[in-house]
Amino acid sequence: MNQILERIVNAFPWILLGFSILSFLFPVYFVWFQGPWITYSLGGIMLGMGLTLKLEDFVRVFKMPLPILLGTVLQYTVMPFLGWSIGILFNLPEAFAIGLILVSCCPGGTASNVITYLAKGDLPLSVTLTSVSTMLAVIITPVLASFLIGNRLQVDTFSLLLTTFKVILVPVTLGVFLQTLFPKFSNAANRYSPVLSVILVAMIVSSILGAGRKLILASDFRIFASVFLLHAGGFGLGYFLTRVFYRDSVLRRTISIEVGMQNSGLGAVLAKSHFADPSTAIPSAVSSLMHSLIGSFLAGYWRRKN
Repeated sequence: MNQILERIVNAFPWILLGFSILSFLFPVYFVWFQGPWITYSLGGIMLGMGLTLKLEDFVRVFKMPLPILLGTVLQYTVMPFLGWSIGILFNLPEAFAIGLILVSCCPGGTASNVITYLAKGDLPLSVTLTSVSTMLAVIITPVLASFLIGNRLQVDTFSLLLTTFKVILVPVTLGVFLQTLFPKFSNAANRYSPVLSVILVAMIVSSILGAGRKLILASDFRIFASVFLLHAGGFGLGYFLTRVFYRDSVLRRTISIEVGMQNSGLGAVLAKSHFADPSTAIPSAVSSLMHSLIGSFLAGYWRRKN
């Protein structure tokens, strides 16, 4: 049973691709997963992440602070700069440009831990980096996104802060609390929570793509090129900037994956909750698919090279 569950999790990019294709062919079966379902799903994913965390994961910050500091700084500098500049470079429509900035300001995604595992990277470091960037996102993501969106649109920063607090800090804290006080229950739940996360992420992405199908088909597909460059740039710059400080190839690939992969679900929730134009969420949906495919390709390459 455990092997089957692990195979499902490892097949995450292909499951996501399959759901995305089906949402374009049969959108009616996916668009119902909108509104509060997306918010609740992200909360469930964050709860599952919290269940995997232990106090020693946070203690690790003090044991190896420099790699964690480097990865976190790159996460919140490289990606936001790329998101902002690519929107200008491609002259994206306002809704797409705002959506791209939103997802670029998000923390690392939990899928990065799966990709790090497949790439034979430093899994404990990946988990810690995801945890640290996620907790910091409560403040950094809404403030940074509001600053970069600037005069494109008036943004209620406090409202963004409140949403981020509810969908990240509350469920993650609850998960850590359950893991600490009820480890047997948490360990049992951890057998199934990764698979549930895969399904929920796939539903979030496919529902947004299905709802925006006509808009995407009517566009000139600049959004796909923009999102590809965002994540390819994140992976590449994360790797080579880490190389300036560290010669350890395992460390470099771990930080590269953490920088290149975003919590696109959070970007989708923020876009859906705070912007009237539904197409603002499309970059987050495309992002989830794109970074998973790029990450899987790199993981396969690094795994063979290793």
